Amino acid sequence: MNRTLDIAPLRSFVAVADTGGFQRAADALHLSQGAVSQHVRRLESAIGRPLVERRGRGSRFTADGEKLLGLARNLLALHDEGLRSFGHEARGTIVIGSTEHAAAQLLPHLATALDAPAPRYGVKFRIDRGTKLRESFATGRIDLALLIGPADDPRATAVGDLMLTWYSAPGWTAPRRGEPLPVVAFDDPCALRDRALVTLAHHSIPAAIAAEANQLAGVQAAVSAGAGVALLATLGQTPVGLVPRDDLPRPSPLPLALWTRQGVAPTVSGRVSDTLRALLSAPVLTKVPAHDFALAKGA
Repeated sequence: MNRTLDIAPLRSFVAVADTGGFQRAADALHLSQGAVSQHVRRLESAIGRPLVERRGRGSRFTADGEKLLGLARNLLALHDEGLRSFGHEARGTIVIGSTEHAAAQLLPHLATALDAPAPRYGVKFRIDRGTKLRESFATGRIDLALLIGPADDPRATAVGDLMLTWYSAPGWTAPRRGEPLPVVAFDDPCALRDRALVTLAHHSIPAAIAAEANQLAGVQAAVSAGAGVALLATLGQTPVGLVPRDDLPRPSPLPLALWTRQGVAPTVSGRVSDTLRALLSAPVLTKVPAHDFALAKGA
């Protein structure tokens, strides 16, 4: 078990306390709410005790959470003062754009990579749809863009493949033979939506869009409610309330590329691309067995 109290999760933990909630902390740190939640889970794993507990519609710190909060403030103060004493103030802010696909798993590691000294940079994240990110990158509002698609441009560098997994609610049952498979998808255009439908069509599995959402939380909520199955990129970390499906055809992975704006230091893009390659090449926690097409057989 990892017993390290990393700086990035500690910042998120303190931000939850200072802002009064996970979403507000995410907004303040320019992270997704999922990234902040994962940071807290990493701290709980390191401590070995729950730090936050549900209370009605909200949440509050446990006694251990309150204890860690005081320690976290001291650790962050020492960390930042130590960097300042050696002249390692942040050399500016790097804006990284990403879609929501696996952002909670990838972005915290990028923040840690750029928080390293010599040189150190502040990090701001922009989470948006792929088309919006491409527009922001083209106008110079994003320094680095993590985008699904081939590295077919001089500004793009291939960093690996996103493995895709089908998910449903626990106890969800497939439709009868001849009935279309209900699919929950992101609004069009979306690479995951296209890959899901193409994969099913390739294996002669009829499908129909049963629910659509503009954000990952909406897709997961619809799947959790039993509206259908969804194809997601989660790096093997099963979303809460969902289960992976082993009775649907395994889709091909989606290529991931890092786009770098002209003028960004090679050391910065190099750190980010190396971190992404390491993460995407690591073994996933959950693997979907291949080619058990129960639906195609009418099970």
